[in-house]
Formats: sequence, structure tokens, C-alpha cells
Amino acid sequence: MKILQALFFPPEQPGGVSSMVPYVQERFQQMGWPMDIFSLPKRIRNKGHEDVQFVTFDIASYAGSSIVEKYIQTYRDYVWWTRMRIKSSYDLIHAHHPIAALVMEQVFPDTPVVMTIHSSYERELILNGRIQEGSQEHRFLTALYGELEHRMDGLMTVSASFRSYLAPYLQHPERVRVIPNGFDEKRFRPISHENAVPQLITVCRLVPAKGLDILLRACGELKRREIPFVLHMIGDGPIREELEQLAVELNLYDDIIFYGYMLHPEEFMPFFDIFVLPSRAEAFGSVFAEAALCWLALVGTDVGGIAEQIQDGVNGLLVKPEDPIALAEALEKLISDPTYRYNMARAAWERAKKDYSLQRVILQMREFYLNSVSEAAPSSESES
Repeated sequence: MKILQALFFPPEQPGGVSSMVPYVQERFQQMGWPMDIFSLPKRIRNKGHEDVQFVTFDIASYAGSSIVEKYIQTYRDYVWWTRMRIKSSYDLIHAHHPIAALVMEQVFPDTPVVMTIHSSYERELILNGRIQEGSQEHRFLTALYGELEHRMDGLMTVSASFRSYLAPYLQHPERVRVIPNGFDEKRFRPISHENAVPQLITVCRLVPAKGLDILLRACGELKRREIPFVLHMIGDGPIREELEQLAVELNLYDDIIFYGYMLHPEEFMPFFDIFVLPSRAEAFGSVFAEAALCWLALVGTDVGGIAEQIQDGVNGLLVKPEDPIALAEALEKLISDPTYRYNMARAAWERAKKDYSLQRVILQMREFYLNSVSEAAPSSESES
């Protein structure tokens, strides 16, 4: 079976699906299944001009929104790039973004197309203060879920909690298959080390949805309690200057290192002690599994896919979002008790290796692919 993985971001992007797919490609090719990867380069802007039509709603009703117009232009650009670049035929296309999925179904109507819904763009925009819940943009972006359900040959998502989030927008949410992201454990090499001062690390885009302001306020509380730590922040984004200013205001600037963007943070993480990310929402939170495989103790918020990865007090600590004092207390538990911290890290590593191994995910995806091809063309014989 020849498969195309259709991404939105290029595979060299750090974190999440973009960094996972090349490892998926390698494993499938080892099984004798040819697999290509396709994405839209960042340099492609305003090239497409085809009309965009949806089956389940009228796009004209969302006219006038700059966010919707930009989304539709990106859709046109993806169509233009797809028609120009893809000359091969495939037995199945697996898309990882709504634009990629809908464009592939439009351009290749006779090829089964399945999609993994990895995250909620509208929820990210709301949390980042760019749109309001119930707004024109929110209604458009959530309407896309029904369009995907209508046009895809199969839908997947990365956590049970995110399937629940999608349920109000779908006719048959029970048909959405949950397959979490998988990780090649060979990428992660835990390193025995002893840090005189406990080292905290967070890895994410610097946007409001990640709750980094809460993390800095929790660190301010740790400093007030005279708990020793250093916080390493890997990532970049639109609120970096705001976070740096907050660090100054909280008298934390000497206790925090801002690294900016880093391509392979998993090579860096094993030298630290505690991974912390107080997100306001996460569909899955791949970086928690990555940190666990680096043998770090985990602290996260009780939201979405994070809560599915961490059992509080067993393989990490969970706190409510928007609560810097609770976050500080969780961090203090791990900082002040190295044995407890070690036990949490070991349990996290064991859980991640068992539940999020790439091989396990590959087998689930293989089954889904075969079923999708069989259901799309029941009279044809599919390869195994």
C-alpha cells in the first residue's frame, strides 16, 4: 500500500505531529509500505485562485472576517501547490490538518482520505485572545468538523478528551478513532546526572494558551519561599517580551533562561530534573510524553490530553489551571524530595514507554488504513 502523509507544517517543525511523521514514514517503509510526506512551504502565499466550496455549509455566510479570508486563501494556496507538485497516485492519503484533508479529498476524489484531528485552532485563538467564543470565526472553524466528518473516509484524534470536545460538532463522534501520538524511544536517551540546584524545563510555543504567565508567578512563589531552582524556557512566540518583562517584575530574571527556538529539544531535556507546562488547554500534549521518555518528573494541568497521560501522584503531578499557588506547591514537592522526584520520573518513563511507543501506534494506524481502504472500495483487494 502506497501512502501519502499530508501535513500543513513542514516536517522539520519541532514538536507534535510534524516531528513524529518522519519516524512513522521510516517504520512503514521498513514494513514495505512506500510512504511520502507532503506539506505547504511557508513561502507559498496568495498563489491559489480557485473557488472554495463546502458541502455542509455556505462559506458566503462567513464573508468579511479577515481570519476566515486568510484561512480560505491558505486553502487555495494548498490546492495550487498540490496540483502542481503531486504527480504520483496513492492507495490512501492520511492528512493531519483540516486544510490538507479537504484539499486532498477535492483534488483526489477517488483516493481514500483519512484525517487525524490533532488540535483545536479555534480554541487556541480564543485562549490567545484573538477571537471570541461564538464569534463568526469560531462558528466557521467549528463548522469544519462537520465538513470533515462528511467528506473523510475516516477520522482519528489523539485523546478521548479531545474526541469529547469534538462530539457536539459531529453526527457520529463514536466513529472517531482515538490513536495517541507515538514516539520512537530510540530518540530519547535518559542521562544519569546530579544537579546541585533542581533544574526545571518547559518546551512550547510562547503563547497565552500555554499558561506561562502562571508558571512565572508560581516560580515567584517558590522564590518567596526560598526554594532553589532554575527554569529553562525553550521556545519562541509572540509573548516572549511580555514574559521577559514579567520575569523582571517578579525578580526572577536571574533564575530563568530564555533559549528561544530549538529544533531538537529532546537532546537537551535529559540533563534537567522536572518538566512543567501549565497549559490552559491541550488536545494531547506530546511534549509530556517526550519529557517522560527523557526520565523527567512531570507537572501539568488537569486539562485535556495532559490528564490522560498523568495520573496524579503516580507518574506526575496535576494541578488546576490558572492556579500559581497550587503549581508552586506541586513543584516544591518535587524540588524538595529527590527520592519522590526520581520515583515520579521513573513511573512516567514506564507509562510513556508502554502507552506511547511508536511501534504500538504504527500497528493501530496500519489497521485503520487497511479498514479505511477496504470500506472505501470493498470490492478491491488491498495490500497487507
